[in-house]
Amino acid sequence: MGSIELTEKNYLRICFINWALSVPILLIFAWPYFFICEFFMVPKIISLPGSIIFALPFMLTLLHGHVTMAVGAAHREHYYEWLQQYTFTYGLLFHPIIVKTRFRLSLFTLSILLIIVGMLLSISFI
Repeated sequence: MGSIELTEKNYLRICFINWALSVPILLIFAWPYFFICEFFMVPKIISLPGSIIFALPFMLTLLHGHVTMAVGAAHREHYYEWLQQYTFTYGLLFHPIIVKTRFRLSLFTLSILLIIVGMLLSISFI
């Protein structure tokens, strides 16, 4: 690790920035889903978790892009390997499966299925 970008100090900085950005980004992407649920009278028990599940793939994509910009595409795997040492602390939000596109698409699909189920439930209760 001769490059300055690949130091533990830099990895910690990237990690703390990602943690600090995670909640605001999550809220930015969650509110449109929540308002659509409100418009279609989807029950809150479905709309709140659905909003979070909907926002997660977008948030994770942006944070993954931040890591890529910070250390470069060629060295991104070194950062994720470093996080594996701290799975239950720094790396909790960035488990290896979370950076996989298939996982993020699965979350997005699940959120769409939740809103459809919520709409069907709201129609049946009217």
